[in-house]
Amino acid sequence: MITELSGKKVSPLGVGTWGIGGWIFPDKKNDAREIASLRFALDNGINVIDTAEIYGRGHAEEIVAEAITGRDRESLHITSKVFPTHLNRNGINKAVQNSLMRLKMKYIDLYLIHWPNPVANMREVMSTMEDLVDKGLIRTFGVSNFSVEDMSNAMSYLKKYKIEANQIEYSIMKKDADVDVVPFCVRNRIKIIAYTPLAKGEVATFKPVVEISKKIGKTPIQVALNYLMKNSLPIPKAGRAEHMKEILGSVGWELSDNDYKALRSA
Repeated sequence: MITELSGKKVSPLGVGTWGIGGWIFPDKKNDAREIASLRFALDNGINVIDTAEIYGRGHAEEIVAEAITGRDRESLHITSKVFPTHLNRNGINKAVQNSLMRLKMKYIDLYLIHWPNPVANMREVMSTMEDLVDKGLIRTFGVSNFSVEDMSNAMSYLKKYKIEANQIEYSIMKKDADVDVVPFCVRNRIKIIAYTPLAKGEVATFKPVVEISKKIGKTPIQVALNYLMKNSLPIPKAGRAEHMKEILGSVGWELSDNDYKALRSA
């Protein structure tokens, strides 16, 4: 279970914001409901929020800013991401400043490269990320959707700091990362952050999950998330407080070893 990220103690579960505040373009019609859902999570022990500059063209970051208003910034862990088309020194510097402006904060805890860009100059990219740490604009940096080859390449250009995390699509129904990416991250002390941890809701009807959920008195959603907490930090999204309440029920207990092994081999 991940208990520390970017030098801070973190909840075993985070909250994702892809689709909150719009998808590729801003959509403000559900702002109040989505802000209430984030606040519900924060009020109930969650301190990790994940967002990105591309989510709703920055509006998701604005929603996060509103949701955390009045809270102790040091108690929160906020992740944002730079889009691959911005992967050069000037682009990254502009992107992080714009994200900080929308988030209304002085620093980002974890700043991720959202996707690999095969034409980016990774020496320049990683040098820029290290400079952002030195300037105090970010605490740590990492990657998202990076393969073992991508991570190895990025790491080869680092001089001062390490890659903190790799955010990947990872769920009880998508475990291909267990073959190579997860073992590589374990060996190199890179934390795994799991997005789409509920496989777009498919885990709710996945027979092995349903059977265990009935046996232990938890919902399939709660079982699927608790499974991931063993070696990653899942970041499910919930745009409604009632959905967030179910998600929060995945925290505070552990699957038995036998149930975990059964799901791992499912």
